[in-house]
Amino acid sequence: MSLFDPGTEDAPAERSTSEEAFLQALLDAEAGLTRAQAALGLAPADAADAVTAVAVAASFDLRDLARRARAGGNPVIPLVADLTAAVPTEYGPYVHRGATSQDVLDSALMLMAVRTLDVTLSELDSTQGELERLAAAHRDTVMPGRTLTQHAVPTTFGLKAAGWRSLVLDARDRLRSVRAALPVQLGGAAGTLAAFAAYGASDPPALVSAYARELGLAEPELPWHVLRTPVADLAGAAVFAAGALGKLAVDVLTLSRTEIGELAEGAGGGSSAMPHKANPVRATLIAAAARRAPGLAATLYGSLAAEDERPAGAWHAEWATLRELLRLVGGAARNAAELVDGLVVRPDVMREHLALTGGAIVSERLSAELAAVLGRGRAKELLGEATRRATSEGRTLTDVLGAEPELASMDLTELTDPERYTGAAGHLVDRALTRR
Repeated sequence: MSLFDPGTEDAPAERSTSEEAFLQALLDAEAGLTRAQAALGLAPADAADAVTAVAVAASFDLRDLARRARAGGNPVIPLVADLTAAVPTEYGPYVHRGATSQDVLDSALMLMAVRTLDVTLSELDSTQGELERLAAAHRDTVMPGRTLTQHAVPTTFGLKAAGWRSLVLDARDRLRSVRAALPVQLGGAAGTLAAFAAYGASDPPALVSAYARELGLAEPELPWHVLRTPVADLAGAAVFAAGALGKLAVDVLTLSRTEIGELAEGAGGGSSAMPHKANPVRATLIAAAARRAPGLAATLYGSLAAEDERPAGAWHAEWATLRELLRLVGGAARNAAELVDGLVVRPDVMREHLALTGGAIVSERLSAELAAVLGRGRAKELLGEATRRATSEGRTLTDVLGAEPELASMDLTELTDPERYTGAAGHLVDRALTRR
């Protein structure tokens, strides 16, 4: 819970990245290690059962663990002491046996990431499904295309929605790929697995395989204590997802401005001082997340420079940062799903706006058509003068050009109709919607 971050409040990702959820992931990592050793005959089966039975976050004092973590620089050290004390005395030696704190903490971070990505991917799937519906429903809904804030040429809302969906699918695919590759961590004190051999493992890498199976994580090629590819890949996919959703959000923010009003959030937020307002709150929160995410990812990328076999500071900088990035993206995904589900599209307003430039929005088409009749030079001269006159005299471009004898044989009404100049927009929408 955070008054500073309403974008993540009550989101599934908030729960999966909570302090309690991370504590449970740490306990799951510890219990999974004991079970993996038992599966290979390196620990009694009863020890695995005993550790698993007590590895429940609610049974531990979270605040006390956090306070005691300061002494050793990480929460695993006091947790191991408490977990050892919680099991029958004869099974205490099998808690955390052969592992180092980073083995457990990194594995727990990966568990937390997997659990958060699962709910985030579900939200993205809902979003892309609703965008698919919007794109199909508005395949031929014409609206002004805008470049550098100004009207450019006509486009369709269906194409815009299909573009948003494409980005969401790109984000989904990247997160899926990363999620499938998130690895367990097991290397011992310096990444050599030496302690596990000392405790009787004849094939220490086999223990890594068993540990990966117990936790449902990928098996790494090497211990990655200072080889932070998994974290960097996760950061990259997460920041891309935030940016992809941010594109959707900033378009909604722009098109829902009072002066534009082509879109609106179905349930906008209120104002503490202005009763008339219905603010696009979800889009605002998504846009905020898209701006925060790159800085968090930069910290995680910076931690790639991790010295020796265990870094001082680089590893520690990742924990809260990764948690915050996962929570941020998960919150943005939840808000995006709600945003598109209630999005109000106003085709009539879009149609009205096509006329704001008096026909100049199709000047690109006119330039090509007039050049075929008059030659490029004359067409450019005539069209430029006609556009200036239409603007200064408050007339439409069709009206001004209609008075030109050179164009008497041309159907200017058809040529200046924005709805007849959307190119291959409809076909592009159809093609985009075949993607699954």
